Amino acid sequence: MELGNARFLSKLFTPLTLCLVLLILLSSPSSTEAYDSLDPNGNITIKWDVMQWTPDGYVAVVTMFNFQQYRHIQAPGWQLGWTWAKKEVIWSMVGAQTTEQGDCSKFKGNIPHCCKRDPTIVDLLPGTPYNMQIANCCKAGVISSFNQDPANAASSFQVSVGLAGTTNKTVKVPKNFTLKAPGPGYTCGAAKIVKPTKFVTQDGRRTTQALMTWNVTCTYSQFLAQKTPSCCVSLSSFYNDTIVNCPTCSCGCQNNNTNPGSCVEGDSPYLQSALNGPGKYSYSPLVQCTSHMCPIRVHWHVKLNYKDYWRVKITITNFNYRMNYTQWNMVVQHPNFDNLTTLFSFNYKSLTPYGADINDTAMLWGVKFYNDLLMQAGPYGNVQSELLFRKDSNTFTFDKGWAFPRRIYFNGDNCVMPPPDAYPWLPNAAHPSIRPLLLPIMFLWIVLAFFML
Repeated sequence: MELGNARFLSKLFTPLTLCLVLLILLSSPSSTEAYDSLDPNGNITIKWDVMQWTPDGYVAVVTMFNFQQYRHIQAPGWQLGWTWAKKEVIWSMVGAQTTEQGDCSKFKGNIPHCCKRDPTIVDLLPGTPYNMQIANCCKAGVISSFNQDPANAASSFQVSVGLAGTTNKTVKVPKNFTLKAPGPGYTCGAAKIVKPTKFVTQDGRRTTQALMTWNVTCTYSQFLAQKTPSCCVSLSSFYNDTIVNCPTCSCGCQNNNTNPGSCVEGDSPYLQSALNGPGKYSYSPLVQCTSHMCPIRVHWHVKLNYKDYWRVKITITNFNYRMNYTQWNMVVQHPNFDNLTTLFSFNYKSLTPYGADINDTAMLWGVKFYNDLLMQAGPYGNVQSELLFRKDSNTFTFDKGWAFPRRIYFNGDNCVMPPPDAYPWLPNAAHPSIRPLLLPIMFLWIVLAFFML
């Protein structure tokens, strides 16, 4: 019987069968690839509203709405791309432009703005002449997060499309949408035709609607955005002299043999030449040489203990010489945020990803024109604040690392935390790694004391 089972299994798991199983596993989409438990419904929705027909196509207003609570698009801004379903061209644009015109040699009279089958669109810069602007345009591609600045959480442009359909039945929606912000990270679904958008006049007495509307939804994945983390967390406390640094190689390791120039010392005479080197206009960070090699470090310091309150100091340090972080934000998870009393020099908004009953997640960001700009690495490359919490007698403790955060996000990316057994511990409590060593010694003392009696 066992021999028969072995022959059956050997036939079942042939090389061809194993290859087919592996192919199915690799090709099946991951349901958690772009899922964010702190913002499960966050996405960027791109809406196309056809506002009028033209002799050979249509004029549409394209608007990108950022429905993400804390993830924004910072400089150098978004890049939107797609592939035309037919042989469409872009006659003109308002509020944006394509990065390339493409081959328009077959046109003899009016030359289109873009003839590429797969155009890439970028926002115009602030200060663009008014006759080239529409509402919500011309911000260099910067889009705020929905919680941080809802008035600036959208970006729009107008496009005049030719060689396209001129009715709802003949228009073909574009396909293969891509969104870079400014690098990879977003995955966009197919365009879906929806009910036409309705517009209410300023006096509220008349409603008009688009001739045709379709939506595209794009979701973010940190795994697609970057191969390594972009931030880490260090910890300290008033009751312990130990400073727990970011884990070594949190965002990469120093290796001048295989990757020369991956970091530079702050006092290096070659710093300026490195900044003006080949990667000057790239998105790759040039970081200060550290053990963690992260562009951003968040330090959480348990500063003071009062009778009914306790105080924390947060310092965010920029180690990236190539990036000023505009409109930065941070998300922190800690069970005592339901009793946050005072916050100094940061803005605060409570997030409730698990329902209104659990208030343990906070979004923090800088005060406008004061510290909303995190400067590049150097003497001014940090921002800091202090938080005052009221104690809850049922939950508060300094024991077992309770006073330290559970999770920290910077600009929407999850930061690397130190391992729990490395957290600063109370002076009257043995370190977790020492306790197992003390047990045999204590047992030996008890045995010796028993025989001496």
